[in-house]
Amino acid sequence: MAPRSLRVGALVSRNACRPGVPQLAQAPLTRRQRSTSSHESDQKAATASLSPRWLGEIKERIGKCMTFGLTPAQTARAAHILQEIARDWRELVAGSEGFLTSSDRRGMHRQAVVWGEMDSMGLRLSSFQKGHVNNVMYNRYAESGRIGWAQKLAMLDPANKKAWRELFAPTSAGLILRAITTEFKFPMKWPDNISVYHKLRAEPTTGTDSFILDVLIMSELHQRPAARCIEDIVVYDYTVGKKTALRPFMLDVFKDTWQLQEEAKRKNSARVYGLLDRVRQLEQDSWDRKDAVEDMGGGKR
Repeated sequence: MAPRSLRVGALVSRNACRPGVPQLAQAPLTRRQRSTSSHESDQKAATASLSPRWLGEIKERIGKCMTFGLTPAQTARAAHILQEIARDWRELVAGSEGFLTSSDRRGMHRQAVVWGEMDSMGLRLSSFQKGHVNNVMYNRYAESGRIGWAQKLAMLDPANKKAWRELFAPTSAGLILRAITTEFKFPMKWPDNISVYHKLRAEPTTGTDSFILDVLIMSELHQRPAARCIEDIVVYDYTVGKKTALRPFMLDVFKDTWQLQEEAKRKNSARVYGLLDRVRQLEQDSWDRKDAVEDMGGGKR
């Protein structure tokens, strides 16, 4: 069982994610792992400085306001905030970082965590529960999500649908996973569901022959990331046996995707800031005002 803070790098091979096969410890991104001929975003996500549990903390803060006692108008404001979180939490958490969460973009949505995907550490025979999802599974989730992400790109570009699918077959130009780094955020357990999102770390330009994908593996039960991955992808020409630049059709779709990522980050970051402001205003209008008196069920406030 690896520590939750361990970062794991996997070489590109069929054995890379098989249980029992040694994984190579890898430092954070090296120069080799950065996108070639690309431009990274200078836009900071609203959640970058927040606790990973910020969404749950907002709910707790609203709960404190409601426990203290709210007027009907304040209760309506609190309910509206909670409804927005329940409906759009994926956009608020992942979208504010630039991940595209819509059905035509996400790589994996609400896939069930299987009981057998957990390891045997902490086995409790009486409750039939194991310790947590095996660390190897996160790389598999990322892999399946990446294939789903690419398939969605193919559907968005029907004129080149066949060429997109050939990227994952050793025929002409293809995409090869050169390395993957995984950072575990908390020990996810069964039962749960996961959603996996991918995004381009930088905007590819003409001549790009490798790029970085950031991966978010989201626990639906806890509504926060269970793990984050960094995938180093190489564009490889099987016919000549060496790297090659992104094909024009790929570059066009990637550029469009990059612009959508930046727009999602701007839009959803603004929503996060607005949500935080509304919660703070609710607190100042209830328990955190100077003349605040807790509603004990019958007294004046």
